[in-house]
Amino acid sequence: MLGNRRSGTRPELAIRKVVFAAGLRYRVDARPVADFNRRADLVFRSAKVAVFVDGCFWHGCPEHGTQPRTNSDYWSSKIGRNVARDRDTDAVLGEAGWRVLRFWEHDDPRAASAEVVQAVRGDNGALPAERPERPERPER
Repeated sequence: MLGNRRSGTRPELAIRKVVFAAGLRYRVDARPVADFNRRADLVFRSAKVAVFVDGCFWHGCPEHGTQPRTNSDYWSSKIGRNVARDRDTDAVLGEAGWRVLRFWEHDDPRAASAEVVQAVRGDNGALPAERPERPERPER
């Protein structure tokens, strides 16, 4: 399990890229509440918004989560604890006045980013238009 990233996964980076392009700045892999030992993938302190991008396997996605055949008792218990910890995190942060946004790794990054922008700015969540690819420069 040491090879599994805690931060900087592809789904997380895809959301971060669009949110950054929208002009928002955030903390990465940070504690929303200083004395609470849980980290969010993106933290917007002034808006009190914590964003989590959950992996389908590790957080028990009902659509894409799988159950390993080997050592299934261990893994079902592990994934169950992860889900329970996620619910506890949501409750604790909610009581502290934070808005918690959770996305699955398979969610569309642009739709997720629009929801993040809307939560942080409080507007319609408009994102910048996609930039067309730059044509390659001719060689001299």
